[in-house]
Amino acid sequence: MGPSGLFVSHALDMASTALDRLRLRPVPLVPQIRLLLAEDVWVLTARMEAEAGHALATPFWASAWLGGQGVARYVLDHPQTVAGLRVLDLAAGSGLVGIAAGLAGAARVTANDIDPNAITAIATNAWYNGVEVNTLLADLVDGDAGDAQVVLAGDVLYGQPLADRMLSFLRAAAANGARVIVGDPGRGYAPPDLLPLASYEIEAVADFSDSELTHTHVLEIPSPQGDHGSAAVRSSAR
Repeated sequence: MGPSGLFVSHALDMASTALDRLRLRPVPLVPQIRLLLAEDVWVLTARMEAEAGHALATPFWASAWLGGQGVARYVLDHPQTVAGLRVLDLAAGSGLVGIAAGLAGAARVTANDIDPNAITAIATNAWYNGVEVNTLLADLVDGDAGDAQVVLAGDVLYGQPLADRMLSFLRAAAANGARVIVGDPGRGYAPPDLLPLASYEIEAVADFSDSELTHTHVLEIPSPQGDHGSAAVRSSAR
């Protein structure tokens, strides 16, 4: 299971060539999971673009986003959320949430992203953590969640147009019977009808707009088939 040594080497070389070496580090809120993370995502972006000679997608896969950290923590604390079930990690980035689902006993994990570099990062990070995560390079938001029984979205509610698009997909998945759980560190785009499952105190980080955030929340999309969140135990950490 896992990528070959050559595949892992390629992922490492990708960052090394960009002159901003990725480090295999424990995730602050989920220290049992280690990810290849950039020291500074903005520096990594600039150097990758300088080498390529054109604009590239921001390497979101090189940072452990705070919303994703919250969802990963929740899944590991409540393994019954995913145990024995088919899980989709939407807009997976580094693969953190999908890896947590695998460690919690999911029957199958599919991690999706639109960035080919994210797909490489997800497979490599899953290998380092000893779990099997299938990868899917596609924009799923205009489609559906397939046969997923649980949809996890670590940190997708940023910027109103994107949040609206993501919420449309997530609500449709919930209406089709999937349990849908979303991370949100308080960016201001989560609608008020989402069901609170947990909140975690977090350490400020330098990446993106997260430097001023102090808590991350785990929310559930309400389902017409019933309120999954009502039986959930609210938790806090750290």
